[in-house]
Amino acid sequence: MTNASPWPPELDALVAAPAHHRVVLENATVRVLDTRIEPGDRTPVHTHHWPAAHYILSWSSFVRRDADGAVLLDTRVSGPHTAPAVLWGEPLGPHSLENVGPAPLHVISVEVKGR
Repeated sequence: MTNASPWPPELDALVAAPAHHRVVLENATVRVLDTRIEPGDRTPVHTHHWPAAHYILSWSSFVRRDADGAVLLDTRVSGPHTAPAVLWGEPLGPHSLENVGPAPLHVISVEVKGR
């Protein structure tokens, strides 16, 4: 992570939520994360410093909350999604994610550094 991040390094997904995020490749250009969240599981508060392409391998409804617990996104309200799918996402500030659906949520994210 570069020093330009507005969030402390201890909130990086790999540091704050290592049980849910694993690096599968990293170089100066990209970081590829394998993220898995089982039904009923909730990640600790963490951040994602870079924008990313997210390849959804297995979908499940989830609730994203900010660091204070306020709901930012509830996919049960925003409509059903299916896997496989590819989505673009901007950097995410401090948040947690709870899998409120019946299936594992499994995402491969290609974070683009240096944008």
